[in-house]
Amino acid sequence: MKLNEIRYKIDRIDRELLVLLQERMGLALRSKKFKAMISDPRREEDLLARAERLNLDLVERSFTRQLLATIIEESKRLQEEDRKLVAFQGEHGAYGEVASRQLVAGGAYIPCLEFVDVFRGVEEGDLDLGVVPVENSLEGAVTQVNDLLTTTDLKVIGEINVPVKHCLLATQGTDYREIRVVYSHPQALAQCRGFLMRNKLEPHPFYDTAGAAKMVARESPKASAAIASKLCAELYDLDVIKEGIEDGSSNSTRFLLLSREPYQGVGEKTSIIFAVPHEAGQLYDVLRLFAEANVNLTRIASMPLRSDPGNYSFFLDFEGARQDDKIAALLEKVEKLAIGMKLLGSYPADVSSR
Repeated sequence: MKLNEIRYKIDRIDRELLVLLQERMGLALRSKKFKAMISDPRREEDLLARAERLNLDLVERSFTRQLLATIIEESKRLQEEDRKLVAFQGEHGAYGEVASRQLVAGGAYIPCLEFVDVFRGVEEGDLDLGVVPVENSLEGAVTQVNDLLTTTDLKVIGEINVPVKHCLLATQGTDYREIRVVYSHPQALAQCRGFLMRNKLEPHPFYDTAGAAKMVARESPKASAAIASKLCAELYDLDVIKEGIEDGSSNSTRFLLLSREPYQGVGEKTSIIFAVPHEAGQLYDVLRLFAEANVNLTRIASMPLRSDPGNYSFFLDFEGARQDDKIAALLEKVEKLAIGMKLLGSYPADVSSR
């Protein structure tokens, strides 16, 4: 091996160590929810002793103990900061994390494998807040999230519209002319369909945009790249081959901030879910109430009821807060016409969505 090759491998290992360290710190923060005290001397000593027993000929036992002890101390320092644990779906660098960082500054951003894990973690108190995508301007509603909203007791306490600027990412030194295969989430691949076709790139679906970037950084598959956020390039040390490759210039995703408790202030927007009998004019009667009250609807969407596929749940977002007398009276009228209504919450509106 030549010096440049050796240094390249060292750089990759260092990057992987830091990514793993980030994951470890996140798990340490989550463990705090299950402990009476931050410090656990017996477990700490057990960890140090086990590390010393590893037969690593190039890593002295004294160095192993010193390194792990430093990591443990840093974990305890983070736990003492009492950061909010904010869950999102995907790997670090996902657009859910981009939204989380904007919605909850100074939080600890915890990746979850599935959307249901975000909901369940917040519902059970293992995580403080959850951030989930509800709709994309190009691909429409995020069906799984909307389905989960119909059954959850969580409240919406915030929203944000995140511009989706997809980047083509590859390992350092990759010649873009040699790229043949691109990995990403199916929605991201669909949003970049035109770019992929023009450049004769073969799309390969992956479970997550950031997961695809992480895999490309870790495995360096030949002639391959990933479509993900610019944050992924920073986190996984990838080159941005091209930025803004999405087909629509107005591509954005709306994320909701979920909590076990409702928003404590007076919000500017309210979200509800309701169902009406599957009869002519029933939906119109509900929507007419909003028109008569001069309340502006900002979103209406529908989804078949799982318990009764012939009927639909309707998602409504509108301007105004539940504390307002006019809105409170309006919601009472809606509830009388509906066969079921759920108030998801009133919360501050994202000014970019106006």
